[in-house]
Amino acid sequence: MTAAATAPDTTLATEGLPSPIGRPHSLLEDAYAIFIGCTLLIVGLVFLKAAGLVTGGIAGVALLLSYLIPLPAGVLFTLVNIPFFLFAHKVMGARFAVKTVLVNIGIGAASAITRVSVHVDAVHPAFAALVGGTVIGMGILSLARHQAGVGGTGVITIWLYRKRGWNMGMTQVALDVFILAMAIPVVSGVQLAWSAISAAAISLILFAWHRPGLYMGR
Repeated sequence: MTAAATAPDTTLATEGLPSPIGRPHSLLEDAYAIFIGCTLLIVGLVFLKAAGLVTGGIAGVALLLSYLIPLPAGVLFTLVNIPFFLFAHKVMGARFAVKTVLVNIGIGAASAITRVSVHVDAVHPAFAALVGGTVIGMGILSLARHQAGVGGTGVITIWLYRKRGWNMGMTQVALDVFILAMAIPVVSGVQLAWSAISAAAISLILFAWHRPGLYMGR
């Protein structure tokens, strides 16, 4: 084997481009990503709630409970997540757990602000399912890229992705089927169908853009 064949590829370095390995995110970048993630999650929840839909993941559990308990979906989101904070601390480490707690505090605060500042009187379920699901997926992706999560099933999918390399989107689909099945007694058949589409929209974002080796930052 020749020296040329064994030498490392320095093309990117000589062209002044960043290394494909990437670099750690700064604290400011992490904070901004958490803000963006929380904002997108709340926007998605607002659309889904206005259309009377549920969805997959912890967001779907919170929405489902909001139709049964007179509390905002954002507040229920945080309350349901409490057991998962402990799981996140145990299996993902203190840094991830702290970020997840901060995310949930942010979601709870944003939910309270949204209740008095945003009112969606009517939204077509197709728009709510596709747009709401997509922005929730982008919010989860923003958090996952910065070593944070929304808790709940998100902790499980990220943990399985790190430990076993399981695709987050495919894992989430399996969990979403179970959550949507629990919604059958609560929502109509039409609403359940649109809810399934919203869950698919979330998973497709993760399936497409959260794969091993696809992202250079860390």
